[in-house]
Amino acid sequence: MRTFLGLTYMLFCSLMSFGQTTQWTDINYAGDSLEGHKLDIYLPAGEGKTGQHKVIVLIYGSAWFANNMKQTAFQAMGKTLLDAGFAVVSINHRSSGEAKFPAQINDVKAAIRFIRAHADEYRLDTSFVGITGFSSGGHLSSLAGTTNGVKTYKAGDTEMDIEGNVGNCSSFSSRVDAVVDWFGPIDMTRMKNCTTTKGADSPEAALIGGTPAEHTDVLALLNPMTYLDESDPMFMVIHGDADQVVPNCQSLFFKEALAARGRLEEFISVPQGQHGPVTFNEQTFKKMTEFFKKQAGMN
Repeated sequence: MRTFLGLTYMLFCSLMSFGQTTQWTDINYAGDSLEGHKLDIYLPAGEGKTGQHKVIVLIYGSAWFANNMKQTAFQAMGKTLLDAGFAVVSINHRSSGEAKFPAQINDVKAAIRFIRAHADEYRLDTSFVGITGFSSGGHLSSLAGTTNGVKTYKAGDTEMDIEGNVGNCSSFSSRVDAVVDWFGPIDMTRMKNCTTTKGADSPEAALIGGTPAEHTDVLALLNPMTYLDESDPMFMVIHGDADQVVPNCQSLFFKEALAARGRLEEFISVPQGQHGPVTFNEQTFKKMTEFFKKQAGMN
């Protein structure tokens, strides 16, 4: 047991090394016992015991249905980022079955605040925190980027607490400094045939707790483009043109909105790229790491 900001809780944490790569696993960032509130931290190999490392946060894709796929996200792109010299933090969040939106973005922001609060303990340089994710993780990464500094937000008659109060690190910032969105759904009002909402059996319906067409205010609050302005971090957007799960047009919509605000570094449409296969490849991973290194001033 340990005491953390006046609260006593069990820190589910194991410290291990694989070769020269150090990792801490199953750290609870919220001070509770939820599986969806755990994260893993990995440090790059060969950097000694005292150096600090700029950070990339990873978010898995699951159509918001899963609360424990942080290892999947790390397996997909963690090694690429470690090899580039970043510390990698792979996080869980609550599933749509456990809690409705905005719980998921509240969790993401709580994890980032925790990282900053414990930066010295885990040898993290939080002067730069980038974020990336695929599919629904791309959506949450994008939303984290466009809601820097947003506490609450109102769309129509609906107001939501986007920052949230998860965890015990509220005095720290949840800001992110760069975003790579891998084929994330962005505008839920145009998920079906790129023109309209999907039905009551869709993942976004489960996320918001209702039929999308009947909750357009909530869809606006779910949409990263709602919050876009010129103070947001720079983005890279990557999407396969043969994606049958999240249509490529979602990233085209986002690309146009980001470019209009001067927030788009690059849009990559991968020929014959699917929802992961082909889209994930050596070249796109290289593009991601080059982007993050540029934004972090590591080039």
